[in-house]
Amino acid sequence: MKFLDIGEVAEKSGIKPSALRYYEEAGLITSVARHGLRRQFPPEVLLQLKLIAMGKTAGFSLEEIAGMFYRDGMPNLSRDKIHAKADEIDLKIRELMALRDTLRHVADCPAPSHMECPTFRRLVDVAGKRVVKRAKEPKPKSGNRPA
Repeated sequence: MKFLDIGEVAEKSGIKPSALRYYEEAGLITSVARHGLRRQFPPEVLLQLKLIAMGKTAGFSLEEIAGMFYRDGMPNLSRDKIHAKADEIDLKIRELMALRDTLRHVADCPAPSHMECPTFRRLVDVAGKRVVKRAKEPKPKSGNRPA
């Protein structure tokens, strides 16, 4: 089996060697040997790095992502966790769409003053209620979720 040294992994993945070393320290990837001072990785590390990037984009913490791999580096994806994250993303999309619509209304509103616009006032009230609701919700502690 041909191993890839850290420079080759960095070139093929677009991830800096310093980030690769950090991912290794965090237990996300594992080097299998050294050639001189250069870490050597199995070719499968490129798939792992793609999955790590996807997980980061989805909003998973590095600790959560590390739990998504078996010891041999192969994916061990929890469908329940992925469904829960997809639900979070759906909620965020709805919130961002509402925010976009509010901003468009504010930009295009023909009222002399935004405070004179009943639609704007209603949108501000709705946004304010969301902020209060979020402030009252308990924050999940990072890393304390069951596996």
